[in-house]
Amino acid sequence: MTHDLAASQSDMRNAYCSGGAGVLASALAWGAAAATAWLASPQQAVWALFVGGMLIHPVGVLLCKLLGSRGHHAKGNPLGSLAWASTLWLIFSLPLAYAASLQRIEWFFPAMLLVIGGRYLVFATVFGMRLYWVLGLALAGAGFALGRAAAPPVVSALAGAAIEVAFAAVALIGHRRWLRSAPSTVTAPLGDSA
Repeated sequence: MTHDLAASQSDMRNAYCSGGAGVLASALAWGAAAATAWLASPQQAVWALFVGGMLIHPVGVLLCKLLGSRGHHAKGNPLGSLAWASTLWLIFSLPLAYAASLQRIEWFFPAMLLVIGGRYLVFATVFGMRLYWVLGLALAGAGFALGRAAAPPVVSALAGAAIEVAFAAVALIGHRRWLRSAPSTVTAPLGDSA
């Protein structure tokens, strides 16, 4: 089975609302962590982001379906493997961010902004959208600045939520425009034949 890059990216965009639904689900996790940092403690906020992070994919898929997308890519789409590999990379980075929080709790959320920002750079290839370069660099830049300033955890978590809400809106609006501009390339998922 062979797929060209453009068809694979089109399938991923069509299946996952150009990634916007997942970014919105991630913003919700950041928002929950910020609320927990504000109302409970920064240590509990760390766990709120971990738990919220585990729910990003299922919540994102639910949002996709509510917005009229499939919420799953075509079987055999090689970009699905790339997205999965970037998820594993994120998971493998979690102990580093947690270790940073044990040294100084103010470093956890900036470290996560850096890690998640790096993951979004992969999405530029997965979805074929330069928007994810900008999102990844915005999160990483915020992480670096907030970590350097030792910003309070609630501020860093709110920054993650705000950046992702803004980019989710841009991605979802762009997805609607993309659907209207090229319906013939986005209506059918990739076939299983070569």
